Amino acid sequence: MNDENKENYEKEDNQSENEKINSRVEKNSKESKPVLIAVTKEILEWIYCIVIAVVLAVLIKYYVGTPTVVKQSSMYPTLEQYDRLLLSRLDRTAKKLPKRGQIITFEAPTRIGSMEEINLEQPIAKYENEPKSWWDKFIYYVLEIGKISYIKRVIALPGEHVELKNEKVYINGEELKEDYLNENVRTPITGPYFDFVVPENCVFAMGDNRGDSTDCRELGCIPLEKIESKVVLRFFPFNKFGKVK
Repeated sequence: MNDENKENYEKEDNQSENEKINSRVEKNSKESKPVLIAVTKEILEWIYCIVIAVVLAVLIKYYVGTPTVVKQSSMYPTLEQYDRLLLSRLDRTAKKLPKRGQIITFEAPTRIGSMEEINLEQPIAKYENEPKSWWDKFIYYVLEIGKISYIKRVIALPGEHVELKNEKVYINGEELKEDYLNENVRTPITGPYFDFVVPENCVFAMGDNRGDSTDCRELGCIPLEKIESKVVLRFFPFNKFGKVK
């Protein structure tokens, strides 16, 4: 076999080998395509499920209820630090005022009023640093990132005359019976709001630990739109599991 024929045979062999390789690559590509489509579909389904779960969780937390943990001692001994509570937000969703004696959470006012600034004709807590953009509102109000909340007990309702004197609470001239307090608890005047009428769509709330509670005595009354939830039950510690009174 001369060199020219030998070279032609080698070219044919290489061409045949390349065709076989290309054929295998094409075959593997066709076989892997359905697998890739199936994997991609499964990943997308998982993403959809995760997104739906997150959206549902956010909606439930905002409109229905959410757990929380007590961080301060202002409601002692009714509630202690690190108690785990279940909160209901159905009243907020329905824009319904809480009842007297219910324990609620509300957005913390931005600052405490002073005697020079208060208006006893409108003794309403001040909220000055409201988020402006829709995204900031979503982060603050829905996701509650950077938001501070207080937990207190509702003492007086719209239109009622509140008077704190002799370390007791008077509503419309009558002493308020507070069976949820220990017998030795007194209600000192700790701020400028001690003799006023609760404005419309507002509540007056205080902590059960009257001597160690920053509440409406210093802050002013809480508007309905700033009330977040009411306490339904305590689920931890387990030996105190049940409805909170």
